[in-house]
Amino acid sequence: MRELVPRWVYRFRGVLISLPTVFALLCFFRETEDDRLIWPLGVSIFVLGLLLRVWAQQHIRRRLKAPKHLVTTGPYSLVRNPLYIGNILMCLGVTVVSELLWLVPATVLWCVVLYSIVVRHEEERLLRRYGEPYRRYALEVPRWFPLSWHFRNMGLINEYFRASMVSEVYCLLWLLPYVFKEIISQWFEH
Repeated sequence: MRELVPRWVYRFRGVLISLPTVFALLCFFRETEDDRLIWPLGVSIFVLGLLLRVWAQQHIRRRLKAPKHLVTTGPYSLVRNPLYIGNILMCLGVTVVSELLWLVPATVLWCVVLYSIVVRHEEERLLRRYGEPYRRYALEVPRWFPLSWHFRNMGLINEYFRASMVSEVYCLLWLLPYVFKEIISQWFEH
């Protein structure tokens, strides 16, 4: 039973992570109506998360047709979970764009709790798969916050850059419903 919940959360992490953003899309309660601040800030946070995902994807090549191996380069040389950090930033960005600034702390908390469960499950799988090399990597590189900004193995752009951009472009669709929400909410304001 103890393993069942993390496995279930891991399996449905994509759906579960979107719950606060779906709520933000459907809720109009206490919106902050300062579009000159909200949209540039929210889109900037979102794009930062998207760029982090593209950078990580170049190295991990999860959706690309490339051999899989233990990745310790690029953002993976700074933190063990850059894709999840990118997702958290994108969730935070769309929550800001939704104009529900009061929901930002709850969104961050939800994402951190969810990904903490996911990461613990994932790390057990990676340890079984890669053994001692992964154990050493996990001891050297923090899960979430870089201990230093060393610039070895950064690989900002590599041969997988274009394919990574293409594989992550769907993430821009996350913003589209919030554009519609903004248009719809303006109808109700007049």
